[in-house]
Amino acid sequence: MPLSRVTVTLPEELVAEIDRSAPNRSRFVAEAVTRELARRRRAALCASLASPHPESLVVAEAGVAEWGRSLPTEDAEGLLDPSEGRRVAWVDGRGWTEPER
Repeated sequence: MPLSRVTVTLPEELVAEIDRSAPNRSRFVAEAVTRELARRRRAALCASLASPHPESLVVAEAGVAEWGRSLPTEDAEGLLDPSEGRRVAWVDGRGWTEPER
């Protein structure tokens, strides 16, 4: 992954605490930022689930199968071949992966 140099200003006490607990300051900050961004994405997802878009409610209330049947068939032809699908699962740090059998 390409790296970018960033200048960040932190209180001296915080930098000293980082240096006492981690041998690589940059790695420590990168890991902390990565965790915080993941936390914020989860919080945004929770907020979205708590207050879904009105069109999402229509789909959920109708049921996905019924909603799919309501789509014009000429638009759906050839968009998806179920036989080509495969099972995947989200794994933190690795992304979408095929589950072990």
